[in-house]
Amino acid sequence: MMTRHAAIHADAASIGVDDILDAAARIAPFAQATPVLRSASLDELAGCRMFFKCENFQRIGAFKFRGACNAVFALPEEIAARGVATHSSGNHGAALALAATLRGMPAHVVVPTNATKVKRASIIRHGARIIDCAPTLAAREAAVAQVLADTGAQLVHPYADPCVIAGQGTVALELLRQADGLDALIAPVGGGGLLSGCAIATRALSPGTRLWGAEPTDAADAQVSIESNRLIEDVVPDTLCDGLRAHLAPITFEILRSHVDGIALASEEEIVAAMRLLWARLKILVEPSSAVALAALLRARERFAGMRVGVVLTGGNVDLDALPWKV
Repeated sequence: MMTRHAAIHADAASIGVDDILDAAARIAPFAQATPVLRSASLDELAGCRMFFKCENFQRIGAFKFRGACNAVFALPEEIAARGVATHSSGNHGAALALAATLRGMPAHVVVPTNATKVKRASIIRHGARIIDCAPTLAAREAAVAQVLADTGAQLVHPYADPCVIAGQGTVALELLRQADGLDALIAPVGGGGLLSGCAIATRALSPGTRLWGAEPTDAADAQVSIESNRLIEDVVPDTLCDGLRAHLAPITFEILRSHVDGIALASEEEIVAAMRLLWARLKILVEPSSAVALAALLRARERFAGMRVGVVLTGGNVDLDALPWKV
């Protein structure tokens, strides 16, 4: 297994299924094994059999806890003592805060001022110190660089970190054990950490399973990057899916262009409609960034017709005072 120091500077080729298996063992005492739900009415609507991997039931309400937990507990003691830091619009920040609290170390989270109230509150509730910044990637990176200089903390990037990617890959590891014989797996893609980890696990353990990312049409840098075979970083995201506003990083781009079959898109209206469907049919709380996977699948029904499809629902941290529909 690669060490934490090696992991930080690793390239895409250095992350393998063994790292995901190691991550699963490392986080097992802390992370939830999340359920897979079915819906006959949604299957009929989509024309395929769907297996919903419900990461909204994960600790902090999102899959992000898996990667953050793996990264935190992989740190050597002498580095862990200095704490960890990151920038996050919400779920990764809360995940890192909780993981750091469980290990008894400080966490510092740079949060853009446009983060949702519910996610900001979760970061604070789980024990992190918040540092506010302007809602741009440049501001986030500058602020976290200053935190690292001031504190000596270890950066745990939201997605461009091999330990985080390996932790996120445990989603697919579990799903493939819970739902045998999947023809396809679809998961949302923002920075690409989740889809990258799932791709590595799935290609190793179920090579016949097709891999798809799901992305908002108005934040489609991953699709453009994969189709043009070059990393695109100048797309300005305009989506209510706050968890999907990040661009791919070099490491996630390299993994995805080697492993995924494609990126499927969904409009903002389709994402909201899919979110309502999931609330109504599965009776569970999911956020817009989760609903994009179902929305993209429904938009491309013919692509998945008759298949057994794993659908990753990434989180359920919704601001109930600012729902994207009238109540």
